Amino acid sequence: MSLKPYLNPSNPYSSPHKTPQATNLLPLISNSKNQFQLKPLMARLAVLAALAIVLMVAAPAAEAALSCGQVTGYIASCMPYAENKVATPSNQCCTGVRTLNSIARSTPDRQMACNCLKNAAKTINGINAGRVAGIPGKCGVSVPYVIGTTTDCTK
Repeated sequence: MSLKPYLNPSNPYSSPHKTPQATNLLPLISNSKNQFQLKPLMARLAVLAALAIVLMVAAPAAEAALSCGQVTGYIASCMPYAENKVATPSNQCCTGVRTLNSIARSTPDRQMACNCLKNAAKTINGINAGRVAGIPGKCGVSVPYVIGTTTDCTK
């Protein structure tokens, strides 16, 4: 009994097994009629690729861009008012509150700011909770929660 080799030495690409023929795409691409059909497809693929890149780059943006250091920096000038040392919040305090409000637009940023303010309210002795809660209103800023030690920052 004689065995036949799978590869024919004179044609190294021949095989006794049936294999599908590779499709030659060159005639399709080189045909001017098909080129017009491929251009919209290529444009769609380019848009999808660009969208995928934007989504990958934007994904980390879901995290808070603010830090507690920045938050406390914006509101540090409000401490004299919060500690009953002055009758009204200073212009610098209100500028900081308005700036913080305009910067903290995303939910993660607002939650970060809320948690920072909540923790600061817990750790600083001698502040008047009622005055702290009233600072945004006195500065012309509307916030959807009252700043205090029991504020739920997840909302």
